[in-house]
Amino acid sequence: MPTVAQSSTETDWVSRFADEVIAESERRAPGKPVVVASGLSPSGPIHLGNLREVMTPHLVADEIRRRGHEVRHLISWDDYDRYRKVPAGVAGIDESWAEHIGKPLTSVPAPAGSAHPNWAEHFKAAMTAALDELGVEYDGISQTEQYTSGAYREQILHAMKHRGDIDAILDQYRTKKGPAKKSQKPVDEAELEAAEGSGAAAEDDGSGGAGGYYPYKPYCGQCGKDLTTVTSYDDGTTELAYTCTACAFSETVRLSEFNRGKLVWKVDWPMRWAYEGVIFEPSGVDHSSPGSSFVVGGQIVRDIFDGVQPIGPMYAFVGISGMAKMSSSRGGVPTPADALKIMEAPLLRWLYARRRPNQSFKIAFDQEIQRLYDEWDKLAAKVEDGSVLPADAAAYSRAVRTAAGELPRTPRPLPYRTLASVVDITGGHDEQTLRILSDLDPANPLASLDEARPRLDRAENWITTQVPADQRTVVRAEPDTELLASLDDEGRESLRLLLEGLDTHWSLDGLTTLVYGVPKVMAGLEPDAKPTPELKTAQRSFFALLYRLLVGRETGPRLPTLLLAVGADRVRKLLAA
Repeated sequence: MPTVAQSSTETDWVSRFADEVIAESERRAPGKPVVVASGLSPSGPIHLGNLREVMTPHLVADEIRRRGHEVRHLISWDDYDRYRKVPAGVAGIDESWAEHIGKPLTSVPAPAGSAHPNWAEHFKAAMTAALDELGVEYDGISQTEQYTSGAYREQILHAMKHRGDIDAILDQYRTKKGPAKKSQKPVDEAELEAAEGSGAAAEDDGSGGAGGYYPYKPYCGQCGKDLTTVTSYDDGTTELAYTCTACAFSETVRLSEFNRGKLVWKVDWPMRWAYEGVIFEPSGVDHSSPGSSFVVGGQIVRDIFDGVQPIGPMYAFVGISGMAKMSSSRGGVPTPADALKIMEAPLLRWLYARRRPNQSFKIAFDQEIQRLYDEWDKLAAKVEDGSVLPADAAAYSRAVRTAAGELPRTPRPLPYRTLASVVDITGGHDEQTLRILSDLDPANPLASLDEARPRLDRAENWITTQVPADQRTVVRAEPDTELLASLDDEGRESLRLLLEGLDTHWSLDGLTTLVYGVPKVMAGLEPDAKPTPELKTAQRSFFALLYRLLVGRETGPRLPTLLLAVGADRVRKLLAA
């Protein structure tokens, strides 16, 4: 099997970007580590659309590491951004929290019951845990620490000195059409996107000051909010005067000594590109619009900060299919943590690795997750037997391992749909689950449920959090005597053939042969006969009868799995005509 580095660069988007980034880094900063970057705003739950902001540079950085280069993946936690609005659906949060609007996220209290010191740290924690599970190696940078420590003081003073030039650049775009409005569809249909780098795209660009244009916003010394207006600034003394529209406080400070404020977003982002020497940073689809932060930033970083804009691929939306509202107490926006409860980390990595950044895709929380796992298992089998295509091999390799090593995986990866069916029927009872899973392959029985974990746990979480109660499988306690009595001779004979063959076919493969074979025998055919349209119709009718007799409806888990889960004795009791 070809290695990732050997895979065709014509089909593997990660390798192509790695080639480009390495070459550009050697041109800009020879001998220094390659720098790639992401930005995340912990203003609320960090969702699966935001994860693309991280996974795209992570995959490229990991490929660069595999090739032996030193690389830094910076994640800027934009925790010094303003608290813009009270998010819907966060437990314990109501409109009284509007009093904090305008404060830095690190100055807003954490939601009630949180163990974290502030709002930003509360939402960073969940994302940090998910990134650890996904094997993402990064250097985290708190923008609160950067600004309040004075790390950017020189850059702030430089921007203020060149405020007229910045204003002129921004003015080129102010009359142009802005980014399109985001979808207002429900979360299970809508596409999730990361906001422009920091979630701060809605901030003003600093143009509203009564004393002219200023690209800097102080946080008020009295109420702590950024509802301030700079009224004057002296380049020589760096004296800055401002007033607060929220509490009427005003003061004059020396910007050369003042660390309670930040550059407005469209200046802040390009400043950081130059400060950190970023070579590669992706951006959301809105950045293709005139006047977007990425477009404007390219001119500001060049003309103001004497830097170079990063290589910045535009990434497309991430869609969600079928997330049950019951599963998210945080407003229904699915997060990486939500996804990792129902799927293993390699599978989630694969979803981001196999599609080019400009291709949209969906993450399944509904029945589609079963098909997705089937596809994943087929890919693993092709990797094992050497029949996999180079690009698919590369995506698989990036999913199951990083430059640091293999990600944890299930020792015996039984089919996800089978595991889900079993825990659905058993209610997660360990002894029954082990009995059924051991019967799947009597020649090589499962010795312990740990062999099927963590996939088994993910399937159980999916059943309990994403499958509505009315779709759960409940096996009949007693036979449906009315239905059994109404059967004609053909129906009775089909049940007799099934029951007669139970003992000799008691395995997953054996029962599959049996349930598909009974209608063939009833039609006078051999059990291995090729299916015909008429035969398929007869099989569907037979299956519907079995489902009605076993679970009281016409559909359910795959019949071989259902029969194993119910057990031979109980099957005989429920089907005896």
